[in-house]
Amino acid sequence: MTSAGPRIGIIADTTLQGHLLSSAVRGQGYNVVVNSDPGSIEQSWLTSGDLDLWVVDLNHEDRWQDFLDHLLEGTPVPILFSDGQAPARNSPLYPRWERRLLSKMLDYVGRPQVDVKLESLAPAKPAISIPTPSEFRKVAIGPVPERVWVLGASLGGPAAVKVFLDCLPAELPVAFILAQHIDSSFLETLAGVLCRDNSFACRVGYDGEQLSHGTVLIAPVEYEVAFTETGRLMSTGKPWEGPYSPSIDQVINNVSSRFADRAGAILFSGMGNDGSIAGPAMKGRGGPVWAQSADSCACSSQPDSVRDTGCVSYSGTPEKLALALVEYVRQDIRRGLH
Repeated sequence: MTSAGPRIGIIADTTLQGHLLSSAVRGQGYNVVVNSDPGSIEQSWLTSGDLDLWVVDLNHEDRWQDFLDHLLEGTPVPILFSDGQAPARNSPLYPRWERRLLSKMLDYVGRPQVDVKLESLAPAKPAISIPTPSEFRKVAIGPVPERVWVLGASLGGPAAVKVFLDCLPAELPVAFILAQHIDSSFLETLAGVLCRDNSFACRVGYDGEQLSHGTVLIAPVEYEVAFTETGRLMSTGKPWEGPYSPSIDQVINNVSSRFADRAGAILFSGMGNDGSIAGPAMKGRGGPVWAQSADSCACSSQPDSVRDTGCVSYSGTPEKLALALVEYVRQDIRRGLH
């Protein structure tokens, strides 16, 4: 869950823009405590100093010049002026607009604090245990993975990813790379927890690690990784772009550009919209993009944002996503056998 984090006030002169700004800010995990048009702002809101940031978007600044002068002179709270109208949520321009807004907010208030609560992921028998299809036993396992799937997660993600992995048969011929928004100090603990109750190997995917079937590599937080033709991770020598580390968008893009239709992605519970920029590009290269269903998420902002782009072809609970992946791979192998 998020701790008591930055408190945001929103001022917009249209109801729609106020709603879009509020939705975007809340989706990133911030607390919106004021959402008002300029004419309805109470003086006490401006002078109390209880907020951490004002986000202001006015279509008609000339109409509200007196208000702006009063705001600039009268509030002790920093003010961020939004850079224009938000596109519709289903517009391909929306994810980048939201990402710019968040990047600017970070300069003022920093990221919301997220408690991953790995200690609460107690051992539990999964709701289902998927048997190994006979087709999987016909696959010759070589040094280069045939299929690479990205698992993207943020708030609430570890629990969902663990259930997903616990349901899968160990013989599944897929290599996983997990992009989890998390502090780097928790990576090794996360690796131990995720595969504690299943047959997958799980470790942090530092520079030089090899993607392989039956293995979950966790993307490092400190630097971006790309992939060689054989599936080996290599540091780019640069930090991840954007507000989150690791960047789910960059992991999806780097996997997709290397493995094309041999790649896929699943977006699990989380805040924000990380994955919504690279998801459509992966779909364009022939790779499926799936997402956890909103009602099964601790926080559905992230999978919902990717769904809004139109690139998600399947949504389900972690258990149903596991079933769908096993069947997808089974059918893929059958096509190769004929």
